[in-house]
This record gives sequence, C-alpha cells and structure tokens, in this order.
Amino acid sequence: MPRVRELGFYHSELPSGALNAITDVAGVAVGHCTLIAGEGEWTGNGPFRTGVTVILPHTGNLYAEKVPAAVHAINGYGKATGFEQIREVGVIETPIALTGTLNVPRVADALITLAIEQNPHIGLGFPEDGRRGYATVNPVVGEISDCYLSDLQARPIGLEHVRAAIENAHSGPVEEGNVGGGTGANCFGWKGGIGTASRVLPAEIGGFTVGALVQTNYGRPEELTIAGVPVGRHIQPPDYQPHREGGSVMIILATDAPLDSRQLERLCRRATFGLARSGSLCHGRSGDFVIAFSTAYRIPDRPQELVTTRPAYHLQPVLHRFSQAVIEAVEEAIYNSLFMAETMTGRDGHIRYALPVDEVLRLMKTYGRL
Repeated sequence: MPRVRELGFYHSELPSGALNAITDVAGVAVGHCTLIAGEGEWTGNGPFRTGVTVILPHTGNLYAEKVPAAVHAINGYGKATGFEQIREVGVIETPIALTGTLNVPRVADALITLAIEQNPHIGLGFPEDGRRGYATVNPVVGEISDCYLSDLQARPIGLEHVRAAIENAHSGPVEEGNVGGGTGANCFGWKGGIGTASRVLPAEIGGFTVGALVQTNYGRPEELTIAGVPVGRHIQPPDYQPHREGGSVMIILATDAPLDSRQLERLCRRATFGLARSGSLCHGRSGDFVIAFSTAYRIPDRPQELVTTRPAYHLQPVLHRFSQAVIEAVEEAIYNSLFMAETMTGRDGHIRYALPVDEVLRLMKTYGRL
C-alpha cells in the first residue's frame, strides 16, 4: 500500500525527515504486537482484530531516566490512563501504549509489571535512606474502540503482548496500517490504523525534528478531507450506512527540541489543527487525545543534586514554525494511517474496506491536485 506522499498530490511546506516517521527523532523506538485470531460470530472469546503499539522515548530505563512530557484532551470521551500525573509532574516514566478500549487496564497493569521488573524498588521505596513506600509508577495508555471488528469484551491484550511489543520496538521505519493498536481501527468509515510522519525545522531555528504517530478511529465517511479535497462527498464505503458519531484518535508527538512540559503542552494543542485538516468535527462521543515528549534531556528519578542546569529554548518567537511542523506531521500521519491500511473482515462478518487509492487519485485530478 502506498504512503500518501508517494501518490504525488500531497505536498508540505516543511521537509520531512529521512524516514518521514516519529523515529526520525533520534532515540525514539516503536513496537507493535498484533492479534488476529478467529473468524465468524462473536463468541465472548473472539474473533480478535486488536493489538498494542508502544512508543519508547528512549530504549533505556524510562523510570530511572524520565523525559519531559505533556498531554492535552481535545475531547475527553475516552479511557486514557496516566494523564493526571503527567499534567502535575510533567514527565513520562513508562513506554506509551496504544490499544483497544477495554484492554487499557490490562495494558496498564502490564506496564507496571515490566517497570517493577526493571526497578525492583517500586512500591518498596528506598530502604537505605528510610523512604519506604515512596516509589510508585505511572503507566501511560491510550485507546480506541475496535469493537466493530474485534471482540472487545474478552480483553485479550495483556502482559505477553505488551512485553512482545516492547521487545519488538526499534528505530528506523515504522510499520503502519493494520498493526498493533491500529489493527481493528476504523477511520471515516474506512479501515484506519497506525500512521506516522515527521517534519524538520529550518536550521536557523535549530534544525529540530518533530515527529507524529497516530492511532485513527474517528469520523463519518462524508467528513473525510484529504489535502483540502472533500473526498467524503464523492467516495464512500460500498456498504456504508449512517451511524451514530463516535470513535477516537490518539496523537503522539515527539521532538528533539529542548522543550519543557509547558512548551510541549502548547504543541499538543496545535495538533488539533492537523486533525481538523482531515475533516474531523470532534464528535461528542470521540476520545481525541495528544501526548507530547522531548528527547533533548532526561530527568533522573533519583537526582544527585536538587539544582541542575538544563538547556532552555525560547519557543515564543518561533512558535508558528513548530506549530506548522506539528500540524503538517499530524495531517500526513492521518493520511498514512488510511492509505497504508488494508481491507479487513472481523467479527460477525463486519468489513472495513481500504480507502480506494485509484478513486482518490481520479478525484485529485478532478480537483486539479494532479
């Protein structure tokens, strides 16, 4: 399946990174574990079209070396976990996991288990200095509902799948479409999934990279807009019937710019504009969330000194360029999640069709984009 940039009608003002992926931000790794099992009617134990995707800000011990982070709820109808502590403290201390809605508690539990394996003092404190019971861990999990294609009630994603996703995590090209947390996703009535993109800022403002990864599961077919063209007015799935609005999207932003939590929160809010470019109307039953982090410096869990010196970046004079990078990367990542997804049949014979590339190209010609 082609990525949108390969089709010739999508262009951006800022250049993409070498991979055009969130992993263009050095040190970031992405891993998936995909569960496709069973056919036919819902049984309470399948069929499954689900999985988990993990994003690692670095591949070291994230609990021991946290990274600055921020979160933003565009619309809060969702089951995201770990957001309040990020708002309060401004750091991420576990991998970010994306999965199906009712898998969230099991995935969070798995992240806790894996953090304890790596940091045995969690929950016990630090006996050598008397701080027993001090150490806790904040797992970060986002979700979309994959119930149309998968048995949501069975909640099949747990420790073995999260462990596998983390073990599979790597830098380099990122698998997109029907993988990991995007396996059972639907986007604008078509097959959605995982998508990613990146932008590189001009050298005169630092040459930093901004990367985005999305898990798309939102919107009605008639709302879909691609590169400014109202695709949804002309092309709809073959079996489409109007349905109640709903769905979700998770947006993950990464940058190597030395931004603090407050500055990262400002970038989170700009992701809304990239989402809007795709045609999203932010329906009331849609959980639309953004998580952002910086890899520029790390924050030790047990600092040796209470006063430290860190790089600072004056974002305000160039905020519009960072905003542009976020908006473009989010928009393109959404398109990639659609174009890289393939038709999938799930539980009870439900089908989500891949967006028809040939029909989109014909429409782009009609609108003068090709």
